[in-house]
Amino acid sequence: MTTAATHRAIEAVWRIESAKVIAHVARIVRDVGVAEELAQDALVAALETWPHAGVPDNPGAWLMATAKNRALDRWRQDALHARKHEELGADMDAREAHIVPDFVDSLDAARADDIGDDLLRLVFTACHPVLSKDARVALTLRLLGGLTTDEIARAFLAPEPTIAQRIVRAKKTLTAAKVPFEVPQAKDREVRLASVLEVIYLIFNEGYSATAGDDWTRPALCEEALRLGRVLAGLMPDESEVHGLMALMEIQASRMHARVDAQGRPVLLLDQDRSRWDWLLIRRGLAALERSEALDGTRGPYTLQAALAACHARARTAAQTDWAQIVALYDALAEVAPSPVVDLNRAVAVGMAYGPMAALELVDALADEPSLKNYHWLPSVRADLLAKLGRRDEARTEFERAASMTRNGRERELLLERAREMGGAPGRMQ
Repeated sequence: MTTAATHRAIEAVWRIESAKVIAHVARIVRDVGVAEELAQDALVAALETWPHAGVPDNPGAWLMATAKNRALDRWRQDALHARKHEELGADMDAREAHIVPDFVDSLDAARADDIGDDLLRLVFTACHPVLSKDARVALTLRLLGGLTTDEIARAFLAPEPTIAQRIVRAKKTLTAAKVPFEVPQAKDREVRLASVLEVIYLIFNEGYSATAGDDWTRPALCEEALRLGRVLAGLMPDESEVHGLMALMEIQASRMHARVDAQGRPVLLLDQDRSRWDWLLIRRGLAALERSEALDGTRGPYTLQAALAACHARARTAAQTDWAQIVALYDALAEVAPSPVVDLNRAVAVGMAYGPMAALELVDALADEPSLKNYHWLPSVRADLLAKLGRRDEARTEFERAASMTRNGRERELLLERAREMGGAPGRMQ
């Protein structure tokens, strides 16, 4: 195998195994920042060793054993620096007995359950609420996704130094706050799980509908969120909202190929060629939705959103969509997770089910909502309703206002095109 081929193999192995290595080492050192450093040391060792010695039969176990040995060396150095040889001697012997055995042959069989537990600890640590949303997203992609700082920066159109600082600060914050490397106890787990699900869905949404840049979608981020979600579903098979989120993402992801045309321009849901939807993903999503609903008699916000997505997935044509059922599901969602965005989406469904005038009244009632002040979908929805009512001049103004608010280039082009379709003299962009 050539050096280049070996490096590609190492990159692939690292993307798959890094989270397991970091998670297991973090249980030893009790610090995710240190654990990542030690895992990176193991990666460097692989880059130095494998091109000459060849890729091991069990590369994941090789990385794990190397990282654990680095952890033992680090622990020894800390013990020496602290001059606590006698007090720590017995504990060191115990750790050596735990860490040093031949992991290459026995790791997968002997530690399979521990690996699952450690990954779950890492998920809850990386998504800890003590961190900001941006920090949680960046740290999760780094520790659990195995993405480089550059890859994360490119995915979110942010400068690489900004992402690097965000990750460093996140790790320091976790250390300073003495966040334990553990799965929360039952009484705290629901709140913490909500943070985990939020982070995964934020990653997915950025891929599904990019907030900025020249691309309407970023499929790689959707794929990463799906991978993280599947890992979580395997680790927490009895949590209905985990399966609800998976159902939502699988069904939404099924539309990715249909969401853009051959030139990369956005194609909205009602205009999509449904033959281009991925029906395997839809079946997976519907199965996950069924599991979620079977686990819990009360449907949570992700399960309800998945049910909404399922309504669209089951309609073979846009005309067959059960909009009355969608309105009812938004009513239920507004009960468990009220928000102005839910109200706006419900208004869209009301417009499809009961006419644009009924919907426009609901949208206008949201005009002074502070959280929607810079939300470009508010004037976009209003413009669409005005157009259906024949109020084309007003619609053009609203489309132009929406275009001035979005940071996504493709979306701006779409909105300006809709404005031009309304005819008349274009207004000035705000």
